[in-house]
Formats: sequence, structure tokens, C-alpha cells
Amino acid sequence: EKGPQNWGNLKPEWETCRTGRLQSPIELNRNTLTIRSTLGNLRRTYKPTPALIKSKGYNIMVEWKGNAGGIIINGTKFALRQCHWHTPSEHKIGGKSLSMELHLVHNNSQGEVAVIGILYELGRSDPFLRKIRDKIERITKSGTSLGEIDPWEIKFGSRKYYRYKGSLTTPPCKEGVIWTILKKVRTVSKDQTQFLREAVDPGFENNARPIQELQGRTLYLFQP
Repeated sequence: EKGPQNWGNLKPEWETCRTGRLQSPIELNRNTLTIRSTLGNLRRTYKPTPALIKSKGYNIMVEWKGNAGGIIINGTKFALRQCHWHTPSEHKIGGKSLSMELHLVHNNSQGEVAVIGILYELGRSDPFLRKIRDKIERITKSGTSLGEIDPWEIKFGSRKYYRYKGSLTTPPCKEGVIWTILKKVRTVSKDQTQFLREAVDPGFENNARPIQELQGRTLYLFQP
């Protein structure tokens, strides 16, 4: 069994998936929130940069080739590397999964990782997925060029966000990841979640890791 519950036993270097105490995803629970207005607005310095779209087998990923800008957290710049989708969502609200979650993955010069998560419920179609759909349908493992992709086309729509210290949600489940989940839930069409599921390898259609224990961590909410 190669599912998420068993990752920590499959390879020695994946042991953190089983033993880690700062694991992701978590429940975004109102009862455990600490409001923190000093976190400040998310500062983005994104710019259009050539990108590839590729299949990792377990998910579909857009990878920027070059300097696509990034985000600034606590005065530190994190460069945008890639984004990918999970269906259904990994983080839950009120005990419920949503239809989809997008992760924008960044890192800094020390190798620390910062991820921005955007949650989606079923509704109107998502413009960014609409734009790259035909490329997803012809996707390969080595990657297909998307031409220039402007990360600003991935709409945030809210200044409010959740923030906590967690991990990667795929092996090796590395900890110390700064998570920022936008409070606003956006929309995606059923058809779009369907074609994302069809584009991954068989067996990975539901590519969301189960909820992990909070283990005494603080979940912050930034509201201006």
C-alpha cells in the first residue's frame, strides 16, 4: 500500500511523514484561531516568465523557468518555483474538504519553503485553468511549454489569510514550511476538477493527504 497513511514506512528518508510533529495539512478551525493583524499584507513581486506544465504522476505542475518574482514574508524574499493542484482540497474548513486546492510553492536562498494555498468550491470556472486547459490535455512527464505565464493571473481575491508552520504534504514531508492559506474560497467548475483528475496517473485521482494533528501549534488569521 503506497497511500499517504503508509508513506513513513516506505523509505527511510520519508520517516518524517510518520514521526513529524509539524505536519500538513491541518483543519482550519475557527476555535483554534489567533487573530494577528501584525502579520501584514502579503507582498507579491510576481512577473511574467516562461513556464512548463508537466505531470508528476500524482499531480499536475506548472514550473517557472527563471525568475518569476515571489513573495516577501518577515522581510525575507521567497522565489516562486511552481504551482500544482490537489483534488479534493487538503486543508479542511469546518471538517469539510473543498473541491480543489492550488499550491504556489516558493523557496528562499537558505532552502526554506513557503507555500500559498488557495481553496476552491464548485461554481463558476477558474480563469487560470481555462487558459491552460488544452495544454493539460496534452501533458507529458518531461513537460510542455506554456510560453510566458504571469503568476498574477492566479487570483487571490482577499487580503485575509491563515498562517501556520507545517510541512510539505508529499514525501519527504519536510517540516518548517511557512503556510499561508487565503481565507477567501474561490470557485472552480466540476468539469475542471474532472479534467485535472483525468490528467494524473491512475490511482492518484484523489491526491490529497489526510488531515494531520495540530500538536500544539498556533493557527493565525491575518485580517487588516
